[in-house]
Amino acid sequence: MSFLSRIMVVKSKAHFSAGGNNNTGAGGPAFEGTRKRSGSQARSRVAVMICCFGMAYAVIGGRLVQYGMASSETVSSIGPADHLMASRPDIIDRNGEILATDIRTVSLYAEPHKIVDADEAVEMLATVLPDLDRRGIYRKLTSKSRFQWLKRQLTPKQQSKILALGIPGVGFRPEKRRFYPGGATASHILGHVNIDNRGIAGMERYIDSQGLADLAAIGMTSDAKLEPVRLSIDIRVQAIVREVVKEGMEKYKAIAAGAVVLDVRTGEVLAMASYPDYDPNNPAEGAKEGWMNRMSNGTFEMGSTFKSFTTAMALDSGKVKITDSFDARAPIRIGGFTIKDFHGKHRILTVPEIFQYSSNIGTAKEADVVGIAGHKEFLTRLGLLTRMDTELPEVKTPTQPREWKKINSITISFGHGVSTTPLQTAVAGAALINGGKLFNPTFLPRTQEEADEIAKVVIHPQTVENMRYLFKLNANDGSGRRSLVPGFNVGGKTGTANKVVGGRYSNTQNFNAFLSGFPIDDPKYVVLTFIDAPQTGEGGGRTAGSNAAPMVGEIIRRSAALLGVKPKFGEDGSATLVSY
Repeated sequence: MSFLSRIMVVKSKAHFSAGGNNNTGAGGPAFEGTRKRSGSQARSRVAVMICCFGMAYAVIGGRLVQYGMASSETVSSIGPADHLMASRPDIIDRNGEILATDIRTVSLYAEPHKIVDADEAVEMLATVLPDLDRRGIYRKLTSKSRFQWLKRQLTPKQQSKILALGIPGVGFRPEKRRFYPGGATASHILGHVNIDNRGIAGMERYIDSQGLADLAAIGMTSDAKLEPVRLSIDIRVQAIVREVVKEGMEKYKAIAAGAVVLDVRTGEVLAMASYPDYDPNNPAEGAKEGWMNRMSNGTFEMGSTFKSFTTAMALDSGKVKITDSFDARAPIRIGGFTIKDFHGKHRILTVPEIFQYSSNIGTAKEADVVGIAGHKEFLTRLGLLTRMDTELPEVKTPTQPREWKKINSITISFGHGVSTTPLQTAVAGAALINGGKLFNPTFLPRTQEEADEIAKVVIHPQTVENMRYLFKLNANDGSGRRSLVPGFNVGGKTGTANKVVGGRYSNTQNFNAFLSGFPIDDPKYVVLTFIDAPQTGEGGGRTAGSNAAPMVGEIIRRSAALLGVKPKFGEDGSATLVSY
């Protein structure tokens, strides 16, 4: 037998000893043990792999949770391009004139890691931007960040000159800038925006509060032109009012002044100005005094203009008739205080005479007839004790005594002890002459029908007729004579209040106001002016009749035609002017 034959025989025996295909002999269990060991090893390997994958996913999940819980880290001060270029809607007046719009501009930025020589870059930039903070720019150019703003909102000329310098690592990013063609003309109404074109005051802030800011935050705004926002303002009348207010403050040597023109039929604000003011194109310059909107965000004791509300309250209560009289011969002494008249007549006065001569004594007795609770309720009904509801964000809440006592009711009757905003005083005054309807003031267009739907009737029609008569009487024969404009039937009430200085009422500083309506026989507009701490007035006086009233007359004289009010002359208004 050859060697190969022996090998084959041995292999054959080995095969059969292992059990072959049908072997059930002693070698069977040994073969099955080998197979079980192989399967066990495979399952072990799979388990190890599952554990490895599970650990890997656990690590990844843990890191995701860590990133989610960590506070956001600012790695760059630049926003997405669509945020930077997002449009704001134009703001237009009631006639379609543009009050605010967006203009395209560029801002300068740097990528510090690409700056070759920071010193040289600073010197070159300073040749175009001399007001640049050199130390601050140098720190930015040498920082480890990959992006830094250098100068926002450049002019095209500045951009061109910087491009010509060829500084590596410096570039421009397109942006939009808010532009106000009228400058300071309507600053306290329009407000202004910040460097990122977000509204932070006035109607600009109101527009953002209506959803524009939220859309911008999530990137839903775009460069597309938006529908303009139309205001109730007439920019022609606004320019007149602001000019009269500015001139009045300077002429009468006051610290502040303001005025508003209000449509008594709808509650629309046609014009409103507070001075000092500021230019919304450069708001930082007016930050000290100019940002304060005294018409809606300042509260003052409105003085004798409040006698209009006290008299209306007494007449509307039914407890006082316009033919009644009150004894004004002697001062009122209460709680250690003495209430007396500024120019006392020292006699019994009728209700019209109390209004015409602005008698503190007579007005206090009118309030006493109504009572403390009725007095507080009436002023609340006219909106003089609660925060005014309007679109402007800058609205201050009036102040009043925590507990109303008789002395409070007496002083409040003639305008001391309660502080309100001039705008809400004008709104309440409109209700006295427009048929008794109270509207929230609005800076957006409002139709007569829309106004009637939200109107609250606060006084009776007969009270309205009486108040029109009293306003006309005071303007013609009382302290408001300097407000008269021939042909326009002005009526109103002056208010001269001593200012509180150092916790005491000053005898040398006044807060003067004049509340008026015209044409008073069929009122269409209320005009209210105020002047704070004037040092002089027409004829050398310092009272409201010598400074606040003339300001009303000037506003009406210059704006009545623009407001569509035709002059009437003669007893019945049928006389016409003939030019020769």
